[in-house]
Amino acid sequence: MPVTPAATFCTTLVDEWIRAGVRHAVVAPGSRSTPLAIALAAREELEIHVLHDERAAAFTALGIGLDTGVPAILLCTSGTAAAHFHAAVIEAHQAEVPLVVCTADRPPELRDVGAAQTIDQLRLFGPAVRWFHDPGVPEEAQASRWRTIAARSVIEATSARPGPVHLNLPFREPLVGEPSTLPVARDDGWTTSVRGGAHLEAAALDAVVRRLDRQRGVIIAGGGTGVRRAAGAIHRLAAQLGWPVLADPRSGCRVPTPTTVAAFDAIVRHERFASDHTPEVILRFGTPPASKVLEQWVDRSGADEIQVVPNDRWLDPAQRLATRLVADPSTLCEQLDGQLVGASRTPWGARWRRAEHRAQGAIDRWMAEQGGLTEPAVARVVVAAIPDGGRLVVSSSMPVRDVEWFGAARDGLVVHCNRGANGI
Repeated sequence: MPVTPAATFCTTLVDEWIRAGVRHAVVAPGSRSTPLAIALAAREELEIHVLHDERAAAFTALGIGLDTGVPAILLCTSGTAAAHFHAAVIEAHQAEVPLVVCTADRPPELRDVGAAQTIDQLRLFGPAVRWFHDPGVPEEAQASRWRTIAARSVIEATSARPGPVHLNLPFREPLVGEPSTLPVARDDGWTTSVRGGAHLEAAALDAVVRRLDRQRGVIIAGGGTGVRRAAGAIHRLAAQLGWPVLADPRSGCRVPTPTTVAAFDAIVRHERFASDHTPEVILRFGTPPASKVLEQWVDRSGADEIQVVPNDRWLDPAQRLATRLVADPSTLCEQLDGQLVGASRTPWGARWRRAEHRAQGAIDRWMAEQGGLTEPAVARVVVAAIPDGGRLVVSSSMPVRDVEWFGAARDGLVVHCNRGANGI
């Protein structure tokens, strides 16, 4: 049999589902679902239930989730087969039962052209699902994102409000194939999610401490009102760890303290510094900064990423998140106080401070040489000139990048920008 991306994709999903604790799969047989059905049947850790009637299959999977608290994988072929799952999906939604529904689909070129056994399956179950995702036809170029899909599907199905998740999976022929080497896995699952509430429980806090207690770490502080309120606590934690805070201007963390690194975009463009200061772990607060260079540096690092979010919003555009903490940023920092050594006894933090000082000096010299009115100069001067207690509203696209790249650290300024959809 040929090696196919579909076989590799499906084998990766199944491997990650097993790592996440899934032990049952319910299959309503059909042709288009063959790649995933074969991958499920190949793993002895899974108990496979084959039912030819889709409605019966769906309620069987529902019963497994109800009994175990762990979602079963429910699979069918394309077309009206998926429609027969709808009643069980609604019941899982209303009764808050975890369930991962996988509907095989025709590739995009066979939609809307009268191809047999093809219906519109996108968001077929409407608001009854906790998460819907269609990753498109499997391609090897996207392999690094495949484990995230599987991990997130289980996390969303077993969240604070459990329920169904819908993955719509289009496959091209050949539908039978062999997998190639799977994307690298993590020992304890690709992404783990911890819900802290007011405080993290002792076991969860210990797990976070173990992940964070390394020397080569950085904190990335992005936008968000919760981050702005926690700015002081974030810097106190950074000082304890001896880590830099790469501070987005919207974060409220871009203040003149020894832990602030405002010129992070310029610093990680310096190839030698960037390669010599690759982090082992990254603690993220808020939404990602605008800098693509920063994100590329993070991606190359292979560091463990821990994201702190105050609610159920999923922030992982690069799909490499290791741990997701649903917790109040200030409270988490307070809980971590005194728990970590980090790089406090090493020159790690001092090197970042020196890089920040040199980068800010280089920016000042460059602007003096340029003279006149330039976009970077406007951003730097405006950030510096607004009186204490002022508010600066920055447009999307280049203006927010100019402020991010060239605005220096200062107290007494709140920066706002409509970066929810990054619309211009």
